[in-house]
Amino acid sequence: MLIKIKLNLIILFSIVAIHDIYAQEAVKPRLSPLEIATVKYESTYIKITYSRPHKKGRDIFGALVPFGEVWRTGANEATEITLTKDVLINKELLKAGTYTLFTIPEKDSWKVIFNSDLGQWGAYNYNPDKNVLVTKAIVSETDVPYEAFTIEFQLQDDKTNLIMMWDKTKATFTINFLD
Repeated sequence: MLIKIKLNLIILFSIVAIHDIYAQEAVKPRLSPLEIATVKYESTYIKITYSRPHKKGRDIFGALVPFGEVWRTGANEATEITLTKDVLINKELLKAGTYTLFTIPEKDSWKVIFNSDLGQWGAYNYNPDKNVLVTKAIVSETDVPYEAFTIEFQLQDDKTNLIMMWDKTKATFTINFLD
């Protein structure tokens, strides 16, 4: 009887230990953590949800992120942008809603793509037939290198610049609020 109890305790402790190992794996932080960038002007709110890959000594644009290819604009799931009101992107109308934000980086400018196909992992299933708006971002060099891919808004009166930075590259386009 004592051997049976010991055996049952060993099995129970083994199950608990295995469960703890899997539970720790489930809460392990992502290598490219999730981030949210927001801006609000009057009654218009814009939110971008993206993952932040890190440079880790790698060459980024033209290498890890090839020139001329569709990029998810971050890591993991494709980046999504939500607008509560219609806005002008580089003077072109974009209706309120949620879009996947793809980019095609080049050395001197990027194509910025607002696509209606949501919930994508990466850019593997990118469908250009679902593009709602394609515009350009101006590329320049940052003063300091950015280890993590970063998206920021720079609010100026009734417009904001959306700035995407990684390594020493900065891509910028303008959003005008219609409020």
